[in-house]
Amino acid sequence: MKPIALILTLAAALPFSAHAVTYQQIQADQSAITFAYQQMGVAMDGKFSRFTAQLNFDPANPAAAKTTIDVDLASIDTGSAEGDEEVAGKTWFNTAAFPTARFMASSVKALGEHRYEVTGPLTIKGKTQDIVVPATFTAQGQTGVFAGGFTLRRADFAIGEGSWAAFDVVANEVQIQFRITANAGE
Repeated sequence: MKPIALILTLAAALPFSAHAVTYQQIQADQSAITFAYQQMGVAMDGKFSRFTAQLNFDPANPAAAKTTIDVDLASIDTGSAEGDEEVAGKTWFNTAAFPTARFMASSVKALGEHRYEVTGPLTIKGKTQDIVVPATFTAQGQTGVFAGGFTLRRADFAIGEGSWAAFDVVANEVQIQFRITANAGE
């Protein structure tokens, strides 16, 4: 076969062998949602043990991405059983009436260098606010990792009502961090 014919044959085959990778299968055991805040001027942190995520992300077409994350608010781990029980109560998360928090991405904008801006509504305790979440995505073959965070203002969602509504004991701003690991779908 002549060199030019070989090159044309290989070039024609490339579009058929190269395909987009879409990340869809969440690896819960390799994923985490954590938070940090100030209580009486002391740095505190915790995590949520249970959450589900539906994801459809193709790095070649981020504008078409879809994601929904549901966090089981009763799975909060503040580091103490007493603290967990307190924040699950009516004045904080009121998990009996509002068991989950939900974020749904309405748009994903590529910023370059594996950075993205994810926008969408966050709903906690029946209150919804649009938020913008800066995130990164790192692919390693068939596995991809989304990481990022945002500042949640608990007053926007009535988290900490009554005597807890003031910010002298627990700060208004809570830093939320996430790491979501997903495998490519079939």
